[in-house]
Amino acid sequence: MELLALPLSLALIVFTFVLTFRPRSHRGDAKLPPGSFGWPIIGETIGFLFGKPEKFVGDRMNKYSPDIFKTKILGEKTAVICGPNGHKFLFSNEQKYFTSFRPHPMQYLFRSYQNNRAAPPPPSSHKDESKAIRQPGFFKPEALMRYLGKMDSITNQQLQMHWNDEKNTVKVHPLAKSITLTLACQFFLGINNPERIARLVKHFDDVTLGMHSIMLNIPGTIFHRANKAAAAIRKELLNVIKEKKQAMATGAPMQDILSHMIVVTDPNGRSMPDPEIADKIMGLLTAGYSTVATTITFLMKYVGLNPEIYEKIRAEQLEIAGSKKAGELLEWEDVQKMKYSWNVICETMRLVPPLQGTFREVLTEFTYAGYTIPKGWKVYWTVSTTNMNPAYFRNPEKFDPSRYDEGEAPAPYTYVPFGGGPRMCPGKEYARLAILAFVHNVVKKYKWEVIDPNEKVEGDMMPEPEKGLPIRLHHHHH
Repeated sequence: MELLALPLSLALIVFTFVLTFRPRSHRGDAKLPPGSFGWPIIGETIGFLFGKPEKFVGDRMNKYSPDIFKTKILGEKTAVICGPNGHKFLFSNEQKYFTSFRPHPMQYLFRSYQNNRAAPPPPSSHKDESKAIRQPGFFKPEALMRYLGKMDSITNQQLQMHWNDEKNTVKVHPLAKSITLTLACQFFLGINNPERIARLVKHFDDVTLGMHSIMLNIPGTIFHRANKAAAAIRKELLNVIKEKKQAMATGAPMQDILSHMIVVTDPNGRSMPDPEIADKIMGLLTAGYSTVATTITFLMKYVGLNPEIYEKIRAEQLEIAGSKKAGELLEWEDVQKMKYSWNVICETMRLVPPLQGTFREVLTEFTYAGYTIPKGWKVYWTVSTTNMNPAYFRNPEKFDPSRYDEGEAPAPYTYVPFGGGPRMCPGKEYARLAILAFVHNVVKKYKWEVIDPNEKVEGDMMPEPEKGLPIRLHHHHH
């Protein structure tokens, strides 16, 4: 259905817009980056969304310039800045030239509270988005330290629940999603209710796919499904907010981001309306969901295919486990010792990036690599210009955690899974702890083999193994 609806609807869109499309010229003296805007209206969106990211970017770097090229994706004239120099330029000039930008499908899915009111959002709103999260320091080490034991016990509990002793063959991807969403619900909402969370998993998958999709709201399209899922999540979150407010009224402790959002007020003393809280929380949950679940899934795949890597991780984790009393949960010092395990996670993210890249909006015209980027254009940076490039990673196809050993570290700005500069991913530390807590628990309990090493991986923006990555488990009995 999806694929059939697509060419048809595109033909319709193109047809409608060709009638109204008038190219207008940019003033003559500025030298725009080389590249092509592709088709009227849809530009090169199809290639961007449905092609391999490395290929989309690589082909254009070869054809136009290794530094920068222009394209038109998701309705926006976009300059793609390439390579370590591009990353450095972007991350170093964050406040000066750029502000954050979410593609239109994302804005639409996460901004219900602005869609239905006539008033345009205040001009400062793009700054507040991340302030709400950064301010109380939820992602600061101290806050995460308090939460680490929970991460450890939830992961353990989920493994017990889904991979108990009777099962030999299990699927990794559904478990990774369940663990990840359970952690996020506990951290952001302070709820740990398996039935409720199971209901949400499917919706979050739909929303994540819809964030990078063609905004066509007719039945059968990815975007239509995402929209319905977002509505269902919103409804569930509004209930959670109501329950949380009742609990807070009776003096329940406030230990999660949701309680903070409920009490926080803007400079005029107004608190955030519930629908807005729901949308912001949905954005946070989405950001922390598929990226962590994807990394855990592919980590299991590569470690399952490389027994010698498994043994090294297990040795590292057992040494940490051995230093603890029975029933003691992970602590900050433990995680700092998981150096090899973290290298394995880094290598997983290099081969299967949890996020391909992000957009910025250009605040003032600037020049880079001899080309001018006009105000109002978008800039896109992507890990796919460096991650698989043999100039920066020898044998880039090979899964090799030893490449991050002391003295071997990748050159600056070649490896940026979390971005960099002031807009570096605020959830980086959270993701690191969540994945390490998973690694710790899984290698203590199991050894595993990947049943189909050549299982097809679907999706590029959000890669997932077609059959959920079935593995054969062997239990370690202490």
